[in-house]
Amino acid sequence: QVQLVESGGGLVQAGGSLRLSCAASGRIFAINAMGWYRQGPGKERELVAAITSGGRTNYADSVRGRFTISRDNAKNTVYLQMNSLKLEDTAVYLCNVRLVTATYGGDYWGQGTQVTVSS
Repeated sequence: QVQLVESGGGLVQAGGSLRLSCAASGRIFAINAMGWYRQGPGKERELVAAITSGGRTNYADSVRGRFTISRDNAKNTVYLQMNSLKLEDTAVYLCNVRLVTATYGGDYWGQGTQVTVSS
């Protein structure tokens, strides 16, 4: 059984910062890519940022230069540091982890954490 536990969402004023965390636990053999997606009101889910097991990162154009993704492999945790937040960053943020267990290899999703940016 694998669990992804997210934390760090909340309400913040435009220009402020938040840090999201997502910790994976359970009988995990290996974790490959880790990432964050978001889904705003009336919008499709989109990739925000991703990081490979080797530390290579990828960002959506809309967040590049403002958000930073990182991971702690010893803790099976991925982070998303969000700075200079804008109103349009308001969304539910979902953690995605591509991992391998004894019986499954594929994607797991967190439950989502709400980020609301106010003016």
